[in-house]
Amino acid sequence: MAATAQAYGIDLPAVPAWLNKGDNGWQITAATLVGLQSMPGLVVLYASIVKKKWAVNSAFMALYAFAAVLIFWVLLCYRMAFGDELLPFWGKGAPALGQNFLVRRAKVPETIHFRKDGTVESPANEPFYPMASLVYFQFTYAAITMILLAGAVLGRMNIRAWMAFVPLWLIFSYTVSAFSLWGGGFLYQWGVIDYSGGYVIHLSSGIAGFTAAYWVGPRLKNDKERFPPNNVLLMLAGAGLLWMGWSGFNGGAPYAANVVSSVAVLNTNICAATSLLTWTTLDVVFFGKPSVIGAVQGMMTGLACITPGAGVVQSWAAMLMGVLSGSVPWVSMMILHKKSSLLQKA
Repeated sequence: MAATAQAYGIDLPAVPAWLNKGDNGWQITAATLVGLQSMPGLVVLYASIVKKKWAVNSAFMALYAFAAVLIFWVLLCYRMAFGDELLPFWGKGAPALGQNFLVRRAKVPETIHFRKDGTVESPANEPFYPMASLVYFQFTYAAITMILLAGAVLGRMNIRAWMAFVPLWLIFSYTVSAFSLWGGGFLYQWGVIDYSGGYVIHLSSGIAGFTAAYWVGPRLKNDKERFPPNNVLLMLAGAGLLWMGWSGFNGGAPYAANVVSSVAVLNTNICAATSLLTWTTLDVVFFGKPSVIGAVQGMMTGLACITPGAGVVQSWAAMLMGVLSGSVPWVSMMILHKKSSLLQKA
């Protein structure tokens, strides 16, 4: 390995003294699990949950976004989200391709310290693995954020418009929220906590998706009247990949294979299961039978609900959050949606 490193001009020992192989191995594994949520998880889920005529378009939207985000991430956006400060909400854009940059230790904000005058000083912490691991892990976060956003415009957006939208939203929206909170920006300095993406990923993609759906306009009338999935079994397969991959989504957030990562993985699965069962129970009580689509929706709302605090709450709280995430969205989708003219336009 040392000879290979020298062949590429990297003057490092095979295993640097600072490298924690366990943490590095878990970080790469967690990143791969998050990547599998998008490829093939959401690709399969989107292609199977829409009408057959939209299946290929929906799958390609996710596939294209995954590839495009990776290239723009390493060329510019990683440093905008996790690099040196340009503005309180934005980092200085630069490539993350240089060998020296990719092999040096990662630096991420970790502990909040207060100065004597009451202002916050938050120095960077150095995880015990290379910068390359963090670049890849955070890319998978950025990619799934974009693909989650795509779910709001399935069946209503031209693929060429989507191809232009992806890099623009990544550069001018995602990097802002990521730097503001995770990259040491002003929200982080204020002490805001977002364990694994409640604000940076789910809130930002949700608001962007709602806004995009509004401006793009509603689906065609024939599509809105009846919108059954074209392949229920494949839909369940995609949903299963999304659920299992979420262990890496939340388990990788501490940047270490530590106690917090274990707690986060357990809480993630508890909340998802509780939310799924709550949604299904409500379907049975009010409509007389369970719904496969409803179960998948309950699973997804549970996963999204636990994410902001997966590593900082106890398991009983994760279960309570699952009850709320399985009931509040159920009411909004199954009851309020039928009574709201604004929601029916979506």
